[in-house]
Amino acid sequence: QVQLVESGGGLVQPGGSLRLSCVASGFTFSIYRMNWYRQAPGKERELVATISTGVTTQYTDSVKGRFTISRDNAKNTVYLQMNSLKPEDTAVYYCNAVGARVAVRGYDYWGQGTQVTVSS
Repeated sequence: QVQLVESGGGLVQPGGSLRLSCVASGFTFSIYRMNWYRQAPGKERELVATISTGVTTQYTDSVKGRFTISRDNAKNTVYLQMNSLKPEDTAVYYCNAVGARVAVRGYDYWGQGTQVTVSS
């Protein structure tokens, strides 16, 4: 059974930090590209950060220099370190896994989401 379980969300003041974790199970984590998406109320879901099966990372412009995505293949876990948080970062954050090898191309899994609220 495939599972992606996010944790680490919560309420934080502007300028604060949070670290989101996403633990994967039921598939070969190391051959999947891992992504963090977010969706704010009334807005479309947007890709925040992505990490390849290696160490290549990409970020949406609004979080560059503040957020860091990383992965630990030994723990089947992907992280999103979020620093200097702003109220506009408030959203539900979702973990996503996309098959990155021919054998798993087309496979796409999602977590249930974790709420991040940035407010004073």
